[in-house]
Amino acid sequence: MDTTPAGDIRDKLIIGLDVPSVDEARRIVGRIGDAATFYKIGYQLAYAGGFDLARDLIADGKKVFLDLKLHDIGNTVEEGVRSVARLGATLLTVHAYPQTMRAAVAGKAGSPLKILAVTVLTSYDEQDLLEAGYAPGTKPADLVARRAGQARDLGVDGIVCAAPEAERVRAVVGPDRLIVTPGIRPAGADAGDQKRVVTPAEGIRLGADHLVVARPIVKAADPRAAAEAIVNDIAQAAA
Repeated sequence: MDTTPAGDIRDKLIIGLDVPSVDEARRIVGRIGDAATFYKIGYQLAYAGGFDLARDLIADGKKVFLDLKLHDIGNTVEEGVRSVARLGATLLTVHAYPQTMRAAVAGKAGSPLKILAVTVLTSYDEQDLLEAGYAPGTKPADLVARRAGQARDLGVDGIVCAAPEAERVRAVVGPDRLIVTPGIRPAGADAGDQKRVVTPAEGIRLGADHLVVARPIVKAADPRAAAEAIVNDIAQAAA
């Protein structure tokens, strides 16, 4: 049962458990304690026992974002989403292709699970799109906006996009859908392999509902203090 107070500012921070083992993830969650309420489990951890961890986190009153980026034939996506809904996750990602999004919406029907469409990965820039076969000159922000519009029309609950595109996405999807932004780095932190990054405060000011932060917290000497500092930045920006 979720015991997080309604409107808890901590919900806006989603900590990415981008680590190789469940044991390491459990240690991090234990060190963070009540400084955080929401965790993301992606490929690396999901395929190393992370689904059992997700069940345990949910049982402990935490929220879980399964960042699985589903994309397959419609029936496979629909049944996969249905299984995730039974697990009790709060958020699930799928790639923003119309057939995939349509199937995901059908699969979550009758459950509180929210589907997020991944528009353009935050590690992609214009050159990456060119190499992937898109027309020369295709800009990530334009592709994000187009896919966000398709997601809105299909009834998807929210969009994953880089914070610099959040304002444009909000104009497309309206006020009632979620915007979740990865690529968040505290001021002075290494950007790593992310190419479109902003600070936590900037992400909130640009209109994000949730910020995904991984390495600056899970690799910190004091993960709890790192999480608390980011929540404080979010609170100040949201005030």
